[in-house]
Formats: sequence, C-alpha cells, structure tokens
Amino acid sequence: METLVGWHVDMEFAEDGDKTKAAAMVRLADGTEVRGHGNASRHPSDPGQLRVGEEIAGARALMDMAQQMLEKAHDEIEESTGRPAHPLTQ
Repeated sequence: METLVGWHVDMEFAEDGDKTKAAAMVRLADGTEVRGHGNASRHPSDPGQLRVGEEIAGARALMDMAQQMLEKAHDEIEESTGRPAHPLTQ
C-alpha cells in the first residue's frame, strides 16, 4: 500500500530597490528544518518586474535547500550503511 507524505515549503521575499532576497524553509518528517536563501539583482536596463526577481531569487533559495537536503540524505545513507554513499549527482 502506498504511503502519502507531504511537505509544505514556506517562502518569503524581501525587495529593496533592484535587489530581491528569498528565504525558503521546509520541515521534514524527522523534525529537521532546512532553510535555503537566494538573491536576484535586476540589471538597470531591465524593466521593473518584481515577479521576475521573486522567481529567480525563489528558485535559487529552493536550489540551496535542495542541495542541503541531498547532503543530509547522503550523510544518513553513510551513517546507516557504514560505507560511503554514491556521489551527489542527478
């Protein structure tokens, strides 16, 4: 039988002129909170579209969080098996 598991990611943005910062957080089933951060800067010649900065900064925050989660899983595999895990590649 399938087990359904869900995660909810919280994402916050801070805009300051042409700079956008994003912070993402997810709480895993083991109680661990993983937080990622991302930044985006608008080029002066680009039109002011806050949504684009949010998308870029948000994507970078999620990539930061994903890398941390891969490292966490890698460490847990090594701890449980007592041997090196495969490299962190896709």
